[in-house]
Amino acid sequence: MPPSNHDETAATGRTDPRAPGTDPEVVVSEDVWGDAFDDLAARRGVLRQADLWSDRDRLAGALRSASALVVRNRTSVDRVLLEAAPQLKIVARAGVGLDNIDLRSADELGVVVVAPLGANATSVAEHTLAFALALAKDVVGNDARVRSGAWDRRYGTELAGKVWGVVGLGATGRALSVLASALGMSVVGYDPVLAAGTPLPDGVDTRAASLAELVSSADVVSLHLPLTPDTERMVDAEFLSAMKPGSYLINVSRGGLIDEEALADALESGHLGGAGLDVRVSEPPSVGRLEACDRVVLSPHVAGLTNESQEAISAALASDVTAVLDGHPASHAVGAHRRPAH
Repeated sequence: MPPSNHDETAATGRTDPRAPGTDPEVVVSEDVWGDAFDDLAARRGVLRQADLWSDRDRLAGALRSASALVVRNRTSVDRVLLEAAPQLKIVARAGVGLDNIDLRSADELGVVVVAPLGANATSVAEHTLAFALALAKDVVGNDARVRSGAWDRRYGTELAGKVWGVVGLGATGRALSVLASALGMSVVGYDPVLAAGTPLPDGVDTRAASLAELVSSADVVSLHLPLTPDTERMVDAEFLSAMKPGSYLINVSRGGLIDEEALADALESGHLGGAGLDVRVSEPPSVGRLEACDRVVLSPHVAGLTNESQEAISAALASDVTAVLDGHPASHAVGAHRRPAH
């Protein structure tokens, strides 16, 4: 359930049925909540402040004796913060990416890191498809023209029969492949960490031998990769020039995968037919060339935010927090530990 569905007191206050005024056992530093957290707060001391991530000193103070930290993507969980929380047993990440968490330090300090990978895959896949349909049918442009009084009937594009290139065949890439295939598209997949000989996921027709092969053959290219030193700015001028003229680029993973100036060049030159961007290098971004391009569809990092996905994520995180604090293993651990070392 979205944070806006909870009143401000619940969103920013401390809930501790055991002893009012005591230090919280669980700290939620961003806009993460759901029915499962209501249940958790009824049993343990929970401090939830959606803007706590923005004040490092206040966050460190809240974590002084806390056992669990729940974050989304804005809280920087680095070694300094981890060492400032000596009682911390678990960091629970609402979402997929882990680039804001120092996983190595957490492993070394015996802190369990959990992330329910795949819990929002359907949400992200549907959003990716919505971008492609909006671009192919010029939904945003048509809406703006009709609202201004124009009745300018222009040709659109059918996606059926076209090629969709899926870069990254994790949970979201696989979910998207099924949707694209259902539209009658041929799906080509590429994943640099997928072992050779691994069976193709449902919906994927062929596996590209290289990223260059996928890029040159696809009418739609969507990105479903984490941000790492190897993937940062991977979509550069060379990548974009290798894409088919008139094709679409969609990014629902991390903004840092794209050289935004190179993308603006490719769009302004007419080489690309359009782009759908849910994520940006800087969030929120400054208004610039991409915002001025009428062949770009934008959203504010919400591809994974649906009522359904957030309830599923909240249930998984609350369950893992409870398990670890009770001394049991976590079901969605992504680091070296499933239970804390201390």
